[in-house]
Amino acid sequence: MHPNTRSTTAIEGGRESMEKQREVKLFGTWSSGYCTRIKLALKLKGIPYEYVEEDLSNKSDLLIHHNPVHKKVPVLVHNGKAIAESLVILEYIDEHWNHTPKLLPEDPYERAKVRFWANFYDQKFKPSTYNIMTSKGKEQEKAIEDFREVLKVFEEGIERDFPAKSPFLNGGPLGFLDIVVGSSACNYKAMNEAVGVVVDPKKNPAFCYWVTAMKDCPLMKETLPPHDRLVAKMRSKFSLQPPKT
Repeated sequence: MHPNTRSTTAIEGGRESMEKQREVKLFGTWSSGYCTRIKLALKLKGIPYEYVEEDLSNKSDLLIHHNPVHKKVPVLVHNGKAIAESLVILEYIDEHWNHTPKLLPEDPYERAKVRFWANFYDQKFKPSTYNIMTSKGKEQEKAIEDFREVLKVFEEGIERDFPAKSPFLNGGPLGFLDIVVGSSACNYKAMNEAVGVVVDPKKNPAFCYWVTAMKDCPLMKETLPPHDRLVAKMRSKFSLQPPKT
């Protein structure tokens, strides 16, 4: 063996290892709005990534290794380091790849308002939709009423805190709050089909206008899960019967 062969091989091996560390890998599942958020952000920023589809009924050892605390998706692995929780991952993406388009506004107060409503959406809005899916009869009717109250607070708050509308509605790219909300709210027709009319454009025109505009965005269209497949998934997961017409 030539004396330089081993050192050349070691250098090449080191380069390969560094290249692997620079890879971006997303562990997710196709039906999860939380995972759709990360796909949207990575695509928006133009960041190539490898997607790993997880079977949540049989989680991989890699997923558990990368997220030993919650053992949930999404998990983003970058430079060999794992980041969990969708809102945390979105901020990581925006800070690490800090080129435009920016997900969060530059102004600290505007940024705080976006974070507030993103947290409200995850802590109040999302759980109230889950309560609808997991209840039946009178309990479900009550859950729908509760959800509509939450939706009213959310809709009024967005109109109050963002009177000039989001940059997206003014012709800009999707932003942090658009991604957080649109990744699941754009599927509201699937929920209506699975359990009956929950979100009504006549009762919540501002919210539905925003959601429809986001759904018409080409990036959102190509990233959202297929409607029929999602309806079937909801019915199977929550043992739902088709609503009476």
